[in-house]
Amino acid sequence: MKPAAQLSLAALAVALALGAGYWAGSRNAGHPAAAPASDGAAPAAAGERKPLYYRNPMGLPDTSPVPKKDSMGMDYIPVYADDTPDDAGVVRVSPARVQLLGVKTALAEERVLDAGLRVVGRIELDERSVVAVAPRFEGWIERLHVSAVGDPVRRGQPLFTVYSPELQSAGEELRIAEQLQRDAAATDPAAAASAARLAQATRERLKNWEITAPAPALRAESPPEGAAAATKAPARHTFHAPADGIVLEKNAVQGARFMPGEAIYRIADLSRVWVIAEVYEQDLARVAVGQPAGVSLDAFPGRRFDARVAYVYPTLNAATRSTPVRLELDNRERLLRPGMFAHVELAAGPAAPRVTVPASAVIDDGHRQVVLIALAEGRYKPQPVKLGARGQDFVEVSEGLKAGERVVVSANFLIDSESQLKAALSNLTEATADATQPAAAQDFEATGTLDGIDLAMNSITVSHGPIPALQWPEMTMDFGIASAEVVAGVAPGTAIRFRFEQRAPGEFVVTKIEPTARAADHAGHGKP
Repeated sequence: MKPAAQLSLAALAVALALGAGYWAGSRNAGHPAAAPASDGAAPAAAGERKPLYYRNPMGLPDTSPVPKKDSMGMDYIPVYADDTPDDAGVVRVSPARVQLLGVKTALAEERVLDAGLRVVGRIELDERSVVAVAPRFEGWIERLHVSAVGDPVRRGQPLFTVYSPELQSAGEELRIAEQLQRDAAATDPAAAASAARLAQATRERLKNWEITAPAPALRAESPPEGAAAATKAPARHTFHAPADGIVLEKNAVQGARFMPGEAIYRIADLSRVWVIAEVYEQDLARVAVGQPAGVSLDAFPGRRFDARVAYVYPTLNAATRSTPVRLELDNRERLLRPGMFAHVELAAGPAAPRVTVPASAVIDDGHRQVVLIALAEGRYKPQPVKLGARGQDFVEVSEGLKAGERVVVSANFLIDSESQLKAALSNLTEATADATQPAAAQDFEATGTLDGIDLAMNSITVSHGPIPALQWPEMTMDFGIASAEVVAGVAPGTAIRFRFEQRAPGEFVVTKIEPTARAADHAGHGKP
């Protein structure tokens, strides 16, 4: 070869070597961790969390050793060794699951609680201002002076005029007794005394009838000259309004007959009304006589009427579990009408700051009150608490929580359910292992039907009968298989007898399968 050609080949080789070196250097510069891959990969792999098993997302007693989906297409949830709740019930939730659930948190803070008690009520009459006009004798209505319900009346205003033979008879009796008293005063003192007693008894009867006239007998307008002044008993009487107010009821019709004690008119003064509010049993301790309150009505939006608690009734409505509370309001403007619906806000609770959390942070199942404390690294701890006063958006925590601790306010029910479910599965697995299995034996045997085979996932689906050793009822679940040879020659739908072992909590692997017919033959011939 010529020297020039050799020189060209040498130059080409040097160029290729330089290019290869530059390429390798650039790769190492862009990926500095690639060189010690053999040293660093092992620790990373060793630090990875390995799922113990996968559980049904709907909480059914169904587990799988490998990832899978349920009948609705939902992914089975991996269960890790460090997911098992500790003694305090702490549960770990991955960041991806936190984002999926929409978990939100808030700080427990000291604040002045808006502890106003909000209840509903209704406008009622002031029962102390209601009066009834009921004659105490029999008669007929001759004339109505107030003839419509709802008419306003003033004290002393004529209501109706009546005719009463009974009233006329009493008047005549009084007239005769007075006449006898005057005639016998000089000649027969005993007769005069008897006539005086009769006249006094008649006056008492008229007084009891509320006939308020100083002399029930009316004197004749012009008596004959030289004769004694004659008297005339009244047969008619006009009833007047006993108080200012509004006519609520009118049972009077002109010409109608009435009986003693029959209410003809019912009148109420509406210048002051009551509000009857219904306070629930658990809030009664926050209500006291004299407590200020505000009343608002749908009829007057934006307007607030000031009131005070006047009386707390001593009875409880068993159907609604509430007690009536009476408030009194001034109604000089006549805006408040009996029967109106009212919103009542009672000022309750001291103004001192106290530890509070949002109301949505509390999980109350009727037996316990729990908040979820957000710890570091995606861990959440169910914390029992005691609650105090409740506000519109916040609730006081009197025990179990400190200011500054972070609590879950959204998706807390899901996390709490997750914690309880994991605790139950952990307890069930431990109890089953302790009660049914010796320390060295984890094998079980059962019969059932092979429903499906998934060699790609290395699992099978079996509908099996009850397994008393594990306290399992009859159900369908997935099992792992030790190898593909376990299901060789067995088709889905075959009745089988199978043996499986528990390799870890929630991990069950089938090691042997026999069709039921072969198992029966095998059992009949005996095993050497």
